[in-house]
Amino acid sequence: MDGTTTVFHTATLHKPHVGTRSLQAFLDTNITGTLNLLESAVASGVRSFVFTSTTSTFGRALTPPAGAPAAWVTEDLAPVPRNIYGVTKKTAEDLCELFHRDHELPCIVLRTSRFFPEEDDSDAIRRAYEDGNVKANEYLYRRVDLEDVAHAHLLACERAATIGFGRYILSATTPFLRGDLAELRADAPRVVRRHIPEYEAEYARRGWKMFPSIDRVYVNELAREALGWQPRYDFRFVLDRLSTGADPRSPLARVVGSKGYGTRDA
Repeated sequence: MDGTTTVFHTATLHKPHVGTRSLQAFLDTNITGTLNLLESAVASGVRSFVFTSTTSTFGRALTPPAGAPAAWVTEDLAPVPRNIYGVTKKTAEDLCELFHRDHELPCIVLRTSRFFPEEDDSDAIRRAYEDGNVKANEYLYRRVDLEDVAHAHLLACERAATIGFGRYILSATTPFLRGDLAELRADAPRVVRRHIPEYEAEYARRGWKMFPSIDRVYVNELAREALGWQPRYDFRFVLDRLSTGADPRSPLARVVGSKGYGTRDA
């Protein structure tokens, strides 16, 4: 890392690897790999370290019990990791905080929501909804466009020295309010209709459906305030593009396309 000023740490074993990689492989890659980078960054005088994390760190905290309102997910929600992926990403986040505290390394953790182009990992969802329908729905509460993610990383790099350490959720700006949470769990289409009534005509034209229930809402307010982030791609944007027959993805997302998760270590 000699001469390096910024580290963008994106390398990881992902959730889809949980069934194919050992627990030790997750520890080696996601924790020890992060530690190696942090130690090298300190030794080389790196001025900003940006770690790509995931909303999967919240784990079981994202699914309230039956009958409870949807979860309002901010950085204050205590993570309850669901699997080894969440455990190792949360531990890597904590290592970043430790190295900021002990070595004054400016570290920004970005907890990204879904931006992958692959189909949903739920068989039930794939059977019940078209892929485009699923992704459009998710922009309401748990998806973000790749171009907006990239912009957030650049802003994190620029502001790391001033911020010192911070964790931020990256997700499309939701139209929902805290007062919607109980109704979202019971009747999501009615809430969407109240905020964005024009969605119904476009969905009807395409034969699409809104999810009957939404169990969580990711809130990006802190990232917008602290980083000056202005995500462009949200549900309204997607709906406008669909109504004109245009691709709702950003130019960057279209260029990158689908890369998959890999079947073996690089």
